[in-house]
Amino acid sequence: MQPIQMVDLQSQYRQLKKELDARVIGCIESGAYIQGPEVKSFEADLGKYLDDAHVIACANGTDALQIALMALELEPGDEVIVPSFTFVASVEVIALLGLKPIVVDVDPRSFLLKIEDIEASLSPRTKAIIPVHLFGQCVNMKALMAIAKNRDLFVIEDNAQSIGARCIATGDAKEMSGTIGHIGCTSFYPSKNLGCYGDGGAMISRDEHLAHKIKMLANHGMEKRYYHDAIGVNSRLDSMQAAILNVKLPHLDQWNQKRRAAADKYDQQLSSISNVLIPARVAWSEHVFHQYTIRVTDGRRDELQKYLAEHKIPSMIYYPVPMHEQAAFNKLVRRRVPLLQTEKISKEVLSLPMHPDLGDDQITYICEHVAKFFNS
Repeated sequence: MQPIQMVDLQSQYRQLKKELDARVIGCIESGAYIQGPEVKSFEADLGKYLDDAHVIACANGTDALQIALMALELEPGDEVIVPSFTFVASVEVIALLGLKPIVVDVDPRSFLLKIEDIEASLSPRTKAIIPVHLFGQCVNMKALMAIAKNRDLFVIEDNAQSIGARCIATGDAKEMSGTIGHIGCTSFYPSKNLGCYGDGGAMISRDEHLAHKIKMLANHGMEKRYYHDAIGVNSRLDSMQAAILNVKLPHLDQWNQKRRAAADKYDQQLSSISNVLIPARVAWSEHVFHQYTIRVTDGRRDELQKYLAEHKIPSMIYYPVPMHEQAAFNKLVRRRVPLLQTEKISKEVLSLPMHPDLGDDQITYICEHVAKFFNS
């Protein structure tokens, strides 16, 4: 059995080595390192993949969220609803722009924002919602968009972990994650389902006017060179990262399917183990399993992680401290609903190895050791 890795980027590189090397060397030889043909090609191809959405590439997923909020022209003190159980970027950008994060709870089995908490968290200053499509499946966007339309709220999808998933948006039809709200934001961090070999991100919109504005804001607020129509930022995806993503994008659906197959095997072998809750798959969204996250319900999560490490099985805790308990944010965020599930699951979650090249023998080895831990 090969050594188990949390994310196996080396195997993926070896499979695509010839094409990746040629594409990167070609980019270097071209001398077009900033906003070159590779970037334009990637934006166009990702847009087609996302059912003809507008795509604006940028430097990273955090920038994507910040620029998206900037494009909405919110005023300091305006409120943005966001789950407290999330990666820091979702809340960080709200604070950086002088806006107020209003945190809500999540469902304890799917880890997704609780729709019922939105209505209870609204105020006259509420202007936007950031649903975080955590671990690879989407928030109930049909229900969320109905609230947003009724209350005239903007929706920015944090799509960093769910690229390639489809979600029911209207009627029974499914639409691509990140294309349902006013703006979608994604990350191409190396460990993501579609990752480059450095930092990278993108903003997605079906609104041509918003897309044009986002593109300008990401380029110093500039449409015509050296003429600045707005205060923007400098956030660009470099050409070599775009070249890598151009090679990887055609494989994304296949890789996501392999992740689902690995998750199926985890489900089959872990579902009967006491004190382990496998992740729920919601009816309205596909799951692309950026992470496979279990809950350890008997207070022994940290012991289990240590035991697995002793047997050369890596694992990660996403996320050990909710945003409302973080030192940087605990006096800044506001809550109008209890966060009981967030506070509970942050002490129970444990993510097991997940990537397209995870072998059946590796999954069996992992699950056998999880079982042995609880049976010993």
